[in-house]
This record gives sequence, structure tokens and C-alpha cells, in this order.
Amino acid sequence: MNNTVKRSLSGVCFLAIVLGGLLVNQYLYALLMTFMVITMLTEFYRMTMGDRYRVSRILATFMGVAMFAAVFSVFAFHVPVKFVSLNFVLLLSLMISSLYARDRSDFKLSAFLYTGLLYIAIPLASSNVVVFDAEGHFNGVLMLAFFCIIWASDVGAYCFGLLFGRNGRKLWPDISPKKSWAGFWGGLAMAVAAAVILCLTGLFTFPMLHCIILSVIMSVAGVYGDLFESQWKRVCGLKDSGNIIPGHGGMLDRFDSALFAIPSGVIYLVIVGLL
Repeated sequence: MNNTVKRSLSGVCFLAIVLGGLLVNQYLYALLMTFMVITMLTEFYRMTMGDRYRVSRILATFMGVAMFAAVFSVFAFHVPVKFVSLNFVLLLSLMISSLYARDRSDFKLSAFLYTGLLYIAIPLASSNVVVFDAEGHFNGVLMLAFFCIIWASDVGAYCFGLLFGRNGRKLWPDISPKKSWAGFWGGLAMAVAAAVILCLTGLFTFPMLHCIILSVIMSVAGVYGDLFESQWKRVCGLKDSGNIIPGHGGMLDRFDSALFAIPSGVIYLVIVGLL
């Protein structure tokens, strides 16, 4: 099986899983997001820490799941918001656990534990704001629309970069040599076009102007998310964060844009009173 066929099949299978998690019910959504939290944190910690601080890494991954579960419970089951504060107990436990490592000669590595939670767990936990309304009813359509903008931006950046950016000015050559300004503007245009279509078809229920502004914010944030992960891989000397998706790399490779774009979109909608 050649690489193109492998990428296509694995991509279609993974897309079906994502759609099922977003559109079937809240429990499949929770299962999907829990899997993503565990997988991406595992990839990030393996990439930055290797085999060091194994117990602390496991505890940090558990804490990432607990963060998502706490926010999910607040929205889905109306658990008191103060329940989320229990995560601070886990955070203290995580800090204490790093003191018990047999080899603390490179103690600064433990900082990656908290970086992973900030970078991965918190953005994924924020997705609960998008899929639940004030009454606790689950609807993953808005999150699907978010992903449509992110994917449109990624596809636009790839296509326009391939067509017009090979010999053009590069976006950030010391981090990602292949990314170009042509790709950036192409991705932005595709994101805006996707937002307009989503608005016209009713998947976005916001005024058109807000849909366009939202798409611009998410597209730009997604570019930074992509660059941020590229910088980590460059520093760690890796091409991919993992190999869980055949032909595509790791989960972090596929959702690096979303980790910046989703919370940026959430913040905008909350500020303007649309969420």
C-alpha cells in the first residue's frame, strides 16, 4: 500500500471517528476528547522528557483528563463550578511527585509537565463551552463548524503554498521552512469562505460579520498553533510527534492548529456575548 492510499484511508477513518464523537451524543464526545487528551499529552511528554519522570508524567496525564472531566461535568450534569477547584489538589500532587524522582539532576524537565497541561489539556477542556448550552444540552454542530474553519485554513494554506509559495517569501523560515506568506493568505481566504458558507447554510447561527471575524481570528491562531508545535519538534529533533495516524504522524501533529484556534474562537464568542 503506497503512502497516498495509506494517508487517505487513515484520514477518512479518523474523520469518521471525529464526526461520530461530535454528532452522536455527549458520551462519545467525552470519550473522543479524553482519548485526545491522553494521546497528545503522551506525545508531548515523550517528545520533551523522554523516559524521565515517568510517574509524574502519568499523574500529569491523569490531571489533564481530570481537567476535561471536571469542566464536562459542570456543563453536562450541572455539577457545582467549585468542583473544578479539586484540580488544584492534583496540581499540588503533581509538583510533590516530581520531588520523589530517583534522579533529580535535570529537575528543570519537570516544567514540561505544566507546559503540557497549559498547552493541551486546558484548550481541550475549553471545548465544552462550545458543545453545551446554558441548560446543559449537547450539540456538537458548532464544534464541527469550528473544525471546518480550521481544516479549510489548513487545506488553503497547503494548496496556495504549493502553487504560489515555493519561490515566494517564507512565513517563518527558521521554524517551518516550507510555510509561505502565500499559504498564509490562502488559508485565511479559505477560512473566511468556509465561514460564509457555514453562515449561509445555518451551521453558524451568528451574524455574518461575526462569522467572518471569528474565521480570521481562528485562522491566524491556528497558524501560530502550527508554528508552536513545529518549534517544539525542531528543538526536540523530531519530524512527527508520533505515529498513531498512519501516513499523518501523531495526534498532536493533526490538532496543533486546533489547540490555539478553538480557545481563541471561544474567547471571541464569549467576549461579544454569542456564547
